[in-house]
Amino acid sequence: MTLRHLSAFFLVPSLVVCASVTTSAQDAPRTAWGQPDLQGVWDFRTITPMERPTGRADQTFLTDEEAANLGQEAVDRDVTLANRPAQRTKVDPTGNVDRGADGAPGSYNQFWFDRGTSVITTQRTSLVVDPPDGRIPPLTPSAERHRAALAEAREGTGPHEPTPGGWVEDLGSNGLQARCITGFNSGPPMTPGGYNNNFLVLQTEDYIVMLQEMIHEPRIIPLDGRPSVDERIRLWMGDSRGRWEGDTLVIDVVGFNDLTWLDWPGWFHSNEMRVEERFTRVGNTLRYEVTVHDPSILIQPWNMDSRVLQLNQSLATYLEDPPCLDFDSAHMVTRERG
Repeated sequence: MTLRHLSAFFLVPSLVVCASVTTSAQDAPRTAWGQPDLQGVWDFRTITPMERPTGRADQTFLTDEEAANLGQEAVDRDVTLANRPAQRTKVDPTGNVDRGADGAPGSYNQFWFDRGTSVITTQRTSLVVDPPDGRIPPLTPSAERHRAALAEAREGTGPHEPTPGGWVEDLGSNGLQARCITGFNSGPPMTPGGYNNNFLVLQTEDYIVMLQEMIHEPRIIPLDGRPSVDERIRLWMGDSRGRWEGDTLVIDVVGFNDLTWLDWPGWFHSNEMRVEERFTRVGNTLRYEVTVHDPSILIQPWNMDSRVLQLNQSLATYLEDPPCLDFDSAHMVTRERG
């Protein structure tokens, strides 16, 4: 399989096949060597927010009606934005081009966005389930001082601009992302975002490879019990090591540097952060659970809900020569069409 194949793989619009969820991981397909087969393209988009909205502070779960209404609102939003007249991108006073008027995309045409139109299957009001309030835990006192100092240093600076006198570590939550170096939703941990919410899993007996659609970031994860890299080596996506606990793939990630931010809004972390991911295939779904430890930044660990990721069956065949199609041309802003 070549990178050309993978590029073609990810350029095809996403179509999720919502297969029925079986009740046991024993029903998952298996590799020739007996492990659960996790291979394929998995879709983790959802409109469920990372943190519980303040307006639902005392509500852990949505009702069926609320979940349906939120889904319909997402569908209506996408239709409205897709059908509105083309608008030329404008730079706001801070230098940001990520948001246009009335919620329209600024940096990209609406066609490229793929936010999802449904909440997670548990209908929780947030992806964070622990702490029980559904919010990322508070910062430690030292981390709060760091946040305040960074905010003061960046006052009046646009989200894509470096802090005066700074470089990578002072670019803020959008710095590395805006330059497509790393970040956004690719993780670890993986968090849903506005687009590129797919990842490809390749598998051998000794390795798992996860290729993120976002920024095409690969993770090559040994399964042979080797130790992590020397603690003096710090990596953008950390150093991942996998193991099987029954039919669940457990990935421990350490060795992060402290230059990246988590998720789109941006939660900074230390180089002591540890992430545990758990993947369990059940039929044509993949259950994904996350625990994040960062004791020098957060007063306690936090957990993300066991999300059900869908196998993107429409992308099961690689295209050798994918057709070049002019999608949504009526709404594209070009030199000829302002």
